[in-house]
Amino acid sequence: MGHRSPKQPIMVAKFLLFFLLYCTTTAFAQGPAAAPAPPGPTNVTKVLEKAGQFTVFIRLLKATQEDVTLNGQLNNTNNGITIFAPSDSAFQSLKSGTLNSINDQEKAELVQFHIIPTYLSSSQFQTVSNPVATQAGSGDRFQLNVTTTGNAVNISTGLTNTSVSGTVYTDGQLAIYQVDKVLLPIDIFTPKPPPPAPAPEIPKKKKGKSADSPTTSKDISGAVSFIVSNNVVFFGVGIVSAIVSL
Repeated sequence: MGHRSPKQPIMVAKFLLFFLLYCTTTAFAQGPAAAPAPPGPTNVTKVLEKAGQFTVFIRLLKATQEDVTLNGQLNNTNNGITIFAPSDSAFQSLKSGTLNSINDQEKAELVQFHIIPTYLSSSQFQTVSNPVATQAGSGDRFQLNVTTTGNAVNISTGLTNTSVSGTVYTDGQLAIYQVDKVLLPIDIFTPKPPPPAPAPEIPKKKKGKSADSPTTSKDISGAVSFIVSNNVVFFGVGIVSAIVSL
């Protein structure tokens, strides 16, 4: 067995003490670890951009300024929001010219029809009351019905039947679910009957000329003349008058 120097334990103890003092000093110098930076305000379009495959829906959100409304609601109120986001393939499956056939107000209503002004988790779809109110409104103009079959969430508008194909984002206030068909409201995309043709104008009757007095004789060419003599009435035509003496 080798001989251990009596100085070795002392050196080891000094080293350990030095190391302990160094670590303590360094820890005090650095202070407590910095807390992670708080997340920025929720931005719907950024969430969709990060998820991908929602470029057409993002463009509609921006064109109608619905993105500004949504971000304001999320960051300045306690209101929750649920969005059914159609994928790009959903818009590609529409009949050509569908979006170009509606005006700006109808495009805004189309976007709002995909938004429910409350937060709904996937399990809460089982207890919603139909028709579900959307940002576009409710009632006869905009009918959105949500039903569940097992774990499947089915959506019907009267023109569109589809189901939720995945969860894009959820944080307890904002929920975004992907749908593979554009939700078409009946109010916008049902052909409307043409307006009735205006009623024809009734021509106004011309006022007739006042009748001539029967006792007035006229000597105008082509007119009938009346001559009364000794209680006998004679008729003449033109400027010729007959006078008979009894």
